[in-house]
Amino acid sequence: MTMTVLVNAGPWLSVPPPGYGGIENVLAALVPELRKRGVRVVLATVGSSTLPVDEQIDVFPDGRFADLQRPYNRVCGIAAAHLHRVVRELHRRDDVVLVHDHQEAFGLTVLAALGPAAPPVLHTLHWDLRKHPELYGNVDGGDSLWVNGVSAAQLATAPAALQALSVGHVHLATPLAVDADRRAAVLKGDHLVVMGRITRVKGQAVAARLAHRTGIPLVLAGPVGPHHDADSLRTGSADEDNPDVRYWREEVEPLVDGRLVRWIGTVQGAERDDLVATARVSLTPIDWEEPGGTAVVESLALGTPVVGFRRGCLPELIDDGRTGLLVDPGDEAALDAAVADAGRLDPADCTRVAADRFTPGAMAERYLDLYQEVLVRSGRTARV
Repeated sequence: MTMTVLVNAGPWLSVPPPGYGGIENVLAALVPELRKRGVRVVLATVGSSTLPVDEQIDVFPDGRFADLQRPYNRVCGIAAAHLHRVVRELHRRDDVVLVHDHQEAFGLTVLAALGPAAPPVLHTLHWDLRKHPELYGNVDGGDSLWVNGVSAAQLATAPAALQALSVGHVHLATPLAVDADRRAAVLKGDHLVVMGRITRVKGQAVAARLAHRTGIPLVLAGPVGPHHDADSLRTGSADEDNPDVRYWREEVEPLVDGRLVRWIGTVQGAERDDLVATARVSLTPIDWEEPGGTAVVESLALGTPVVGFRRGCLPELIDDGRTGLLVDPGDEAALDAAVADAGRLDPADCTRVAADRFTPGAMAERYLDLYQEVLVRSGRTARV
């Protein structure tokens, strides 16, 4: 039989997203590869999504990401309304053989509660599993829901109840990795780059201090809270309680001098690719157990070595001494030395590894294996 999968992207951003959007970018890479392999995809998303799929269902005309900063009692209905639409869709049809869910907490609980009468569920965990301890410490899949992580390191932090539902992990992928080893080499510049949302756990202040110590120019690219550019941030006086905005104001902005350290807001497409490909190094001075590492795989695909702290998924993604250099967490002196030493690394090694490990096709094949595992565990059959 043909496999029809309902992929639940959630109500927060369109697929693909307009710039920042980790989960939605992953799905924009995964879904076309699933469809190439004969899977029919029903995408639960928002109306502004433009990704070609077999069917699309939605409640909201556009993404509701900005609402996440509002008080809980004003926004809790958003996730509920979206999941209500998903459940109604599952009740009205009998061709969906599996649900691939990406909606944090709500997806896990609501879809598990449907029980064996509904299609089995693979719930992908994209986030820090130390969150929601009461949920993850007591979760019951009801013999109908299983989970996967985006790295082995991430799953190692899961409580026992969640680990019991795990069918493994799937590393993230990027379309930039396709034929990355066949692209012409790019002339490197002198700058360092940090890609990602400006937030404490990403370590932009650490990177800015490094730039001032070493004299190596640094470019910071990514949103500050809801602000994607300087004009928006300048007029956003009402969101000073946002922790990312507060981190920016107190620890990062004082180090942004426009010469050694620049912030350019959110960049995407060719501008993003050129910025990373011409960088001497991508810095990842993370202050948390990074679960997935999208910026890491993108950097490798663009031929730029990664230098960062040895935390989370980084040791799984980076071949230390070949595609990057990792140092002990918090050791800023060692980070300085690693940046200086990174010139000996061959960018071609980065693109070769990316073309082998981090293509959307490789990710899709791994997910097809997990789909089959979930179907077997649930006693269902479908030819993938």
